[in-house]
Amino acid sequence: MAHKAEILYDSIPVVDLADFSSGDPTRKAKFVEELGKAFQNIGFVAVKNHGFTADRRQRLYEVVKKFFALPDEVKMKYHKAELAGQRGYTPRNQEHAKDHPVPDLKEFYQIGQEDIRPEDNLPAEDYPPNLWPEELPEFKEETLHAFRTLEKAGRQLLRAIALYLGLEEDYFEDKVEKGNSILRTIHYYPIENPDALPPGSVRAAAHGDINLITLLMGASAEGLEVLRHDGKWIPAIPKEDEVVINVGDMLSRLTNNKLKSTIHRVVNPPREKMHEPRYSIPFFLHPRSEMSLACLESCIDEQNPKQYPDITAGEFLRQRLIEIGLLKK
Repeated sequence: MAHKAEILYDSIPVVDLADFSSGDPTRKAKFVEELGKAFQNIGFVAVKNHGFTADRRQRLYEVVKKFFALPDEVKMKYHKAELAGQRGYTPRNQEHAKDHPVPDLKEFYQIGQEDIRPEDNLPAEDYPPNLWPEELPEFKEETLHAFRTLEKAGRQLLRAIALYLGLEEDYFEDKVEKGNSILRTIHYYPIENPDALPPGSVRAAAHGDINLITLLMGASAEGLEVLRHDGKWIPAIPKEDEVVINVGDMLSRLTNNKLKSTIHRVVNPPREKMHEPRYSIPFFLHPRSEMSLACLESCIDEQNPKQYPDITAGEFLRQRLIEIGLLKK
Protein backbone atom coordinates (compact mmCIF):
# COMPACT_ATOMS: atom_id res chain seq x y z
CA MET A 1 0.00 0.00 0.00
CA ALA A 2 2.05 2.93 -1.25
CA HIS A 3 1.48 6.22 0.53
CA LYS A 4 0.36 9.06 -1.71
CA ALA A 5 0.64 12.74 -0.88
CA GLU A 6 -2.33 13.74 1.23
CA ILE A 7 -4.95 16.11 -0.11
CA LEU A 8 -5.40 19.11 2.20
CA TYR A 9 -9.07 20.07 2.08
CA ASP A 10 -10.14 23.59 3.08
CA SER A 11 -13.67 22.35 3.76
CA ILE A 12 -15.37 19.00 4.20
CA PRO A 13 -15.88 17.30 0.79
CA VAL A 14 -19.47 16.51 -0.24
CA VAL A 15 -20.76 13.27 -1.81
CA ASP A 16 -24.22 12.13 -2.91
CA LEU A 17 -25.43 8.78 -1.56
CA ALA A 18 -27.91 8.61 -4.44
CA ASP A 19 -24.93 7.94 -6.72
CA PHE A 20 -24.14 4.75 -4.81
CA SER A 21 -27.70 3.42 -4.93
CA SER A 22 -28.46 4.64 -8.48
CA GLY A 23 -27.93 1.31 -10.24
CA ASP A 24 -25.45 3.08 -12.54
CA PRO A 25 -22.04 1.34 -12.23
CA THR A 26 -20.16 4.52 -13.22
CA ARG A 27 -21.91 6.68 -10.63
CA LYS A 28 -21.47 3.98 -8.00
CA ALA A 29 -17.73 3.64 -8.69
CA LYS A 30 -17.33 7.44 -8.60
CA PHE A 31 -19.03 7.57 -5.18
CA VAL A 32 -16.82 4.78 -3.80
CA GLU A 33 -13.68 6.58 -4.96
CA GLU A 34 -14.76 10.00 -3.65
CA LEU A 35 -15.80 8.61 -0.28
CA GLY A 36 -12.66 6.53 0.08
CA LYS A 37 -10.35 9.41 -0.83
CA ALA A 38 -12.07 11.70 1.68
CA PHE A 39 -11.81 9.08 4.44
CA GLN A 40 -8.17 8.40 3.55
CA ASN A 41 -7.17 12.07 3.52
CA ILE A 42 -9.28 13.83 6.14
CA GLY A 43 -11.63 11.24 7.66
CA PHE A 44 -14.72 13.43 7.21
CA VAL A 45 -17.28 13.88 4.45
CA ALA A 46 -20.71 15.47 4.07
CA VAL A 47 -23.40 13.28 2.49
CA LYS A 48 -26.53 14.29 0.59
CA ASN A 49 -29.61 12.09 0.02
CA HIS A 50 -29.12 10.11 3.21
CA GLY A 51 -32.84 9.42 3.73
CA PHE A 52 -33.52 11.70 6.71
CA THR A 53 -36.12 14.29 5.75
CA ALA A 54 -36.15 17.95 6.83
CA ASP A 55 -39.57 17.43 8.46
CA ARG A 56 -38.37 14.52 10.62
CA ARG A 57 -35.21 16.42 11.50
CA GLN A 58 -37.30 19.35 12.74
CA ARG A 59 -39.58 17.08 14.77
CA LEU A 60 -36.59 15.31 16.30
CA TYR A 61 -34.89 18.52 17.39
CA GLU A 62 -38.15 19.85 18.84
CA VAL A 63 -38.66 16.85 21.11
CA VAL A 64 -34.98 16.74 22.09
CA LYS A 65 -35.14 20.39 23.15
CA LYS A 66 -38.28 19.63 25.17
CA PHE A 67 -36.51 16.84 27.04
CA PHE A 68 -33.49 18.92 28.01
CA ALA A 69 -35.81 21.73 29.14
CA LEU A 70 -37.30 19.40 31.80
CA PRO A 71 -36.28 20.01 35.43
CA ASP A 72 -33.10 18.23 36.50
CA GLU A 73 -34.97 16.04 38.97
CA VAL A 74 -37.15 14.73 36.12
CA LYS A 75 -34.20 14.08 33.81
CA MET A 76 -32.37 12.26 36.60
CA LYS A 77 -35.15 9.65 36.67
CA TYR A 78 -33.54 8.37 33.47
CA HIS A 79 -29.95 8.37 34.71
CA LYS A 80 -28.63 4.89 35.51
CA ALA A 81 -24.94 5.14 36.43
CA GLU A 82 -24.45 1.39 36.00
CA LEU A 83 -25.21 1.74 32.27
CA ALA A 84 -22.02 3.82 31.75
CA GLY A 85 -23.84 6.40 29.66
CA GLN A 86 -24.92 3.81 27.08
CA ARG A 87 -28.68 4.23 27.70
CA GLY A 88 -30.78 7.05 29.07
CA TYR A 89 -29.65 10.35 30.51
CA THR A 90 -26.12 11.39 31.41
CA PRO A 91 -25.93 14.62 33.44
CA ARG A 92 -23.34 17.37 33.30
CA ASN A 93 -19.70 16.89 34.30
CA GLN A 94 -19.67 13.15 33.55
CA GLU A 95 -17.77 12.70 30.27
CA HIS A 96 -14.39 14.05 29.26
CA ALA A 97 -12.26 13.51 26.18
CA LYS A 98 -9.47 10.94 26.43
CA ASP A 99 -6.43 12.53 28.13
CA HIS A 100 -8.40 15.74 28.85
CA PRO A 101 -9.33 15.76 32.55
CA VAL A 102 -11.86 18.61 32.42
CA PRO A 103 -15.45 17.44 31.69
CA ASP A 104 -17.15 18.61 28.49
CA LEU A 105 -19.85 21.29 28.84
CA LYS A 106 -22.75 19.03 27.90
CA GLU A 107 -25.45 16.60 28.99
CA PHE A 108 -26.84 13.86 26.77
CA TYR A 109 -29.35 11.05 26.27
CA GLN A 110 -28.52 7.77 24.53
CA ILE A 111 -30.69 5.28 22.66
CA GLY A 112 -29.52 1.83 21.52
CA GLN A 113 -31.01 -1.06 19.57
CA GLU A 114 -34.68 -1.73 20.26
CA ASP A 115 -36.49 -5.09 19.95
CA ILE A 116 -33.56 -7.34 20.83
CA ARG A 117 -34.86 -10.93 21.03
CA PRO A 118 -33.42 -13.99 22.86
CA GLU A 119 -32.89 -15.75 19.53
CA ASP A 120 -30.53 -12.93 18.46
CA ASN A 121 -27.99 -14.45 20.88
CA LEU A 122 -26.56 -11.07 21.85
CA PRO A 123 -24.84 -10.47 25.22
CA ALA A 124 -27.41 -8.92 27.54
CA GLU A 125 -24.82 -6.67 29.16
CA ASP A 126 -24.18 -4.97 25.80
CA TYR A 127 -27.86 -4.41 25.03
CA PRO A 128 -29.66 -3.07 28.10
CA PRO A 129 -33.25 -1.94 27.48
CA ASN A 130 -33.76 1.61 26.32
CA LEU A 131 -35.15 4.13 28.79
CA TRP A 132 -38.06 6.20 27.50
CA PRO A 133 -39.14 9.47 29.18
CA GLU A 134 -42.81 9.06 30.09
CA GLU A 135 -43.22 12.86 30.08
CA LEU A 136 -42.63 12.94 26.29
CA PRO A 137 -44.20 9.94 24.53
CA GLU A 138 -43.13 11.33 21.12
CA PHE A 139 -39.46 11.11 22.18
CA LYS A 140 -39.40 7.35 21.53
CA GLU A 141 -40.97 7.60 18.07
CA GLU A 142 -38.69 10.36 16.82
CA THR A 143 -35.42 9.03 18.22
CA LEU A 144 -36.07 5.47 17.02
CA HIS A 145 -36.93 6.79 13.56
CA ALA A 146 -33.64 8.70 13.53
CA PHE A 147 -31.76 5.62 14.78
CA ARG A 148 -33.15 3.37 12.05
CA THR A 149 -32.81 5.90 9.23
CA LEU A 150 -29.20 6.75 10.04
CA GLU A 151 -28.33 3.09 10.62
CA LYS A 152 -29.63 2.26 7.14
CA ALA A 153 -27.57 5.06 5.57
CA GLY A 154 -24.54 4.00 7.57
CA ARG A 155 -24.77 0.44 6.33
CA GLN A 156 -24.82 1.70 2.74
CA LEU A 157 -21.72 3.76 3.44
CA LEU A 158 -19.97 0.71 4.90
CA ARG A 159 -20.75 -1.19 1.69
CA ALA A 160 -18.98 1.57 -0.24
CA ILE A 161 -16.06 1.52 2.20
CA ALA A 162 -15.74 -2.26 1.77
CA LEU A 163 -15.46 -1.84 -2.00
CA TYR A 164 -12.86 0.91 -1.61
CA LEU A 165 -10.80 -1.43 0.57
CA GLY A 166 -11.00 -4.20 -2.03
CA LEU A 167 -13.30 -6.33 0.13
CA GLU A 168 -16.60 -7.98 -0.75
CA GLU A 169 -19.36 -5.34 -0.73
CA ASP A 170 -21.20 -7.10 2.10
CA TYR A 171 -18.06 -7.51 4.27
CA PHE A 172 -19.50 -5.45 7.15
CA GLU A 173 -23.12 -6.64 6.91
CA ASP A 174 -23.08 -9.52 9.39
CA LYS A 175 -20.79 -7.53 11.69
CA VAL A 176 -23.19 -4.58 12.04
CA GLU A 177 -26.48 -6.49 11.93
CA LYS A 178 -27.98 -5.46 15.29
CA GLY A 179 -24.65 -3.89 16.13
CA ASN A 180 -24.08 -2.07 19.40
CA SER A 181 -24.87 1.33 17.85
CA ILE A 182 -25.93 4.44 19.73
CA LEU A 183 -27.98 7.54 18.91
CA ARG A 184 -26.84 10.35 21.21
CA THR A 185 -28.86 13.54 21.67
CA ILE A 186 -26.60 16.25 23.11
CA HIS A 187 -27.38 19.53 24.85
CA TYR A 188 -24.45 21.92 25.16
CA TYR A 189 -26.06 23.95 27.89
CA PRO A 190 -25.92 27.76 28.21
CA ILE A 191 -23.10 29.26 30.25
CA GLU A 192 -24.17 32.44 32.04
CA ASN A 193 -20.82 33.09 33.74
CA PRO A 194 -17.86 31.94 31.59
CA ASP A 195 -15.38 33.29 34.14
CA ALA A 196 -16.54 30.66 36.66
CA LEU A 197 -15.60 27.73 34.41
CA PRO A 198 -12.56 25.60 35.27
CA PRO A 199 -9.57 26.24 32.97
CA GLY A 200 -9.76 24.14 29.81
CA SER A 201 -13.58 23.88 29.81
CA VAL A 202 -14.97 23.47 26.30
CA ARG A 203 -18.16 22.08 24.80
CA ALA A 204 -16.32 19.02 23.51
CA ALA A 205 -12.55 18.72 23.82
CA ALA A 206 -10.51 17.32 20.94
CA HIS A 207 -11.19 13.60 20.49
CA GLY A 208 -11.61 10.74 18.07
CA ASP A 209 -14.83 8.70 18.03
CA ILE A 210 -14.75 5.12 19.30
CA ASN A 211 -16.93 3.38 16.69
CA LEU A 212 -16.73 2.42 12.98
CA ILE A 213 -18.35 5.55 11.52
CA THR A 214 -20.37 8.44 12.94
CA LEU A 215 -23.30 10.10 11.16
CA LEU A 216 -24.03 13.61 12.42
CA MET A 217 -26.98 15.75 11.40
CA GLY A 218 -26.27 19.46 11.13
CA ALA A 219 -26.24 20.87 14.66
CA SER A 220 -28.33 23.81 15.86
CA ALA A 221 -25.26 26.07 15.91
CA GLU A 222 -21.71 26.23 14.58
CA GLY A 223 -18.74 24.97 16.54
CA LEU A 224 -17.61 21.62 15.07
CA GLU A 225 -13.99 21.73 13.90
CA VAL A 226 -11.82 19.05 12.29
CA LEU A 227 -8.05 18.72 12.69
CA ARG A 228 -6.46 18.44 9.29
CA HIS A 229 -3.38 16.22 9.07
CA ASP A 230 -1.08 19.23 8.69
CA GLY A 231 -2.23 20.48 12.09
CA LYS A 232 -4.75 23.09 10.89
CA TRP A 233 -8.28 23.16 12.34
CA ILE A 234 -11.04 23.68 9.76
CA PRO A 235 -14.78 24.19 10.37
CA ALA A 236 -17.24 21.42 9.53
CA ILE A 237 -20.53 23.15 8.78
CA PRO A 238 -22.90 20.92 6.81
CA LYS A 239 -25.92 22.30 5.00
CA GLU A 240 -29.31 21.44 6.47
CA ASP A 241 -29.83 18.65 3.93
CA GLU A 242 -26.45 17.04 4.64
CA VAL A 243 -25.18 14.60 7.22
CA VAL A 244 -21.51 14.71 8.27
CA ILE A 245 -19.82 11.30 8.32
CA ASN A 246 -16.51 10.58 9.99
CA VAL A 247 -14.26 7.59 10.51
CA GLY A 248 -14.08 6.26 14.06
CA ASP A 249 -11.18 4.62 15.85
CA MET A 250 -12.49 1.09 15.23
CA LEU A 251 -12.41 1.54 11.45
CA SER A 252 -9.02 3.23 11.69
CA ARG A 253 -7.64 0.25 13.62
CA LEU A 254 -9.21 -2.25 11.21
CA THR A 255 -7.60 -0.51 8.23
CA ASN A 256 -4.24 0.05 9.96
CA ASN A 257 -4.81 3.82 9.66
CA LYS A 258 -5.41 3.71 5.92
CA LEU A 259 -8.75 5.36 6.71
CA LYS A 260 -8.22 8.18 9.18
CA SER A 261 -10.04 8.63 12.47
CA THR A 262 -9.70 12.39 12.53
CA ILE A 263 -9.52 14.39 15.73
CA HIS A 264 -12.39 16.86 16.08
CA ARG A 265 -13.84 19.18 18.71
CA VAL A 266 -16.75 21.51 19.47
CA VAL A 267 -15.34 24.90 20.38
CA ASN A 268 -16.99 27.42 22.66
CA PRO A 269 -18.85 30.22 20.89
CA PRO A 270 -17.81 33.86 21.27
CA ARG A 271 -18.25 35.09 24.82
CA GLU A 272 -21.42 37.03 23.94
CA LYS A 273 -23.04 33.79 22.69
CA MET A 274 -22.06 31.51 25.59
CA HIS A 275 -25.56 31.91 27.04
CA GLU A 276 -27.06 30.30 23.91
CA PRO A 277 -27.53 26.51 23.90
CA ARG A 278 -26.35 24.15 21.16
CA TYR A 279 -27.96 20.82 20.26
CA SER A 280 -26.36 18.01 18.30
CA ILE A 281 -27.47 14.46 17.42
CA PRO A 282 -24.76 12.02 16.31
CA PHE A 283 -25.37 8.37 15.44
CA PHE A 284 -22.42 6.17 16.39
CA LEU A 285 -22.46 3.06 14.20
CA HIS A 286 -20.90 0.18 16.15
CA PRO A 287 -20.43 -3.44 15.14
CA ARG A 288 -21.36 -6.40 17.28
CA SER A 289 -19.01 -6.84 20.21
CA GLU A 290 -17.40 -10.01 18.88
CA MET A 291 -16.11 -8.34 15.67
CA SER A 292 -12.33 -8.57 15.42
CA LEU A 293 -10.56 -5.25 14.86
CA ALA A 294 -7.33 -6.99 13.84
CA CYS A 295 -5.72 -4.99 11.04
CA LEU A 296 -6.73 -6.19 7.58
CA GLU A 297 -3.86 -8.01 5.86
CA SER A 298 -4.44 -5.90 2.74
CA CYS A 299 -3.68 -2.76 4.76
CA ILE A 300 -0.31 -3.99 6.04
CA ASP A 301 2.96 -3.74 4.07
CA GLU A 302 6.59 -2.70 4.49
CA GLN A 303 5.75 1.00 4.25
CA ASN A 304 2.85 0.64 6.69
CA PRO A 305 3.59 -2.17 9.16
CA LYS A 306 0.91 -3.36 11.55
CA GLN A 307 0.29 -0.59 14.09
CA TYR A 308 -2.17 -2.14 16.55
CA PRO A 309 -2.48 -5.33 18.60
CA ASP A 310 -5.52 -7.50 17.92
CA ILE A 311 -8.63 -6.66 19.93
CA THR A 312 -12.38 -7.19 19.60
CA ALA A 313 -14.84 -4.32 19.23
CA GLY A 314 -16.34 -5.09 22.65
CA GLU A 315 -12.95 -5.06 24.37
CA PHE A 316 -12.00 -1.80 22.68
CA LEU A 317 -15.29 -0.14 23.60
CA ARG A 318 -14.88 -1.06 27.26
CA GLN A 319 -11.31 0.25 27.25
CA ARG A 320 -12.37 3.59 25.80
CA LEU A 321 -15.40 4.03 28.08
CA ILE A 322 -13.01 3.78 31.03
CA GLU A 323 -10.66 6.31 29.44
CA ILE A 324 -13.40 8.92 28.96
CA GLY A 325 -14.82 8.53 32.47
CA LEU A 326 -18.14 6.81 31.76
CA LEU A 327 -17.16 3.37 33.06
CA LYS A 328 -15.36 2.58 36.28
CA LYS A 329 -12.60 -0.05 36.18
